[in-house]
Amino acid sequence: MNKTQLIAALDLDSAEAAFALVDRIGAALQWYKVGKQLFTMNGPELVRGLKKRGKKVFLDLKYHDIPNTVAQAVRAAGALGADMVNVHASGGSTMLNAAAKAASETGVCLIAVTVLTSLDAQEMTAIGISSSPAEQALRLARLSQQAGLAGVVCSAHEIKTIKEACGKSFLTVAPGIRPAGSAAGDQKRIMTPAQAAKAGADFIVVGRPILAAENPALAAQKIQEELGSIL
Repeated sequence: MNKTQLIAALDLDSAEAAFALVDRIGAALQWYKVGKQLFTMNGPELVRGLKKRGKKVFLDLKYHDIPNTVAQAVRAAGALGADMVNVHASGGSTMLNAAAKAASETGVCLIAVTVLTSLDAQEMTAIGISSSPAEQALRLARLSQQAGLAGVVCSAHEIKTIKEACGKSFLTVAPGIRPAGSAAGDQKRIMTPAQAAKAGADFIVVGRPILAAENPALAAQKIQEELGSIL
């Protein structure tokens, strides 16, 4: 198995389209991300359908609320069968501790979003954060580790620093991954799959380059081959 695992983002509207894509890709890919778009339209049955197909599910709902509300949401995600779920690290240490306790009760892997990959230094300043994206990501990664979370979502650009500070076993999940030649879209801090793997990513999340491909299975296979070529 590749050291860096590929998660395909099911950024689609309907369960039918999502299941058709998953069935088309078949055994070539194990992990799928279910985000706000798909979950809002289709709800828990979408996750259950993926689990029935033997897939692993990253439930990407980025919980950010008062501690009790987030803890209950994490428990619900675990009970639903999600393999991985995330919260916003900027919710603070009390919220993170409550979420970590809830995750430990269900066995779901809990990670925290540090800084969205759509944000750059200018946008950070606009919301009152004077730190650079890299500085803020490291700060929030340390806070998440202290609270007992398994890892963080971060730009691939921040992985090396976070691994050095938090240890190699602290998971890093990198969105904003674009194979060479792909359009960046609304992502600003991006890397190719190979670059992310070299940086030490445990998981990479790829959406449009797989979803929009003429042959999604082949697109996923090529990305995995690229990951496998990194020693």
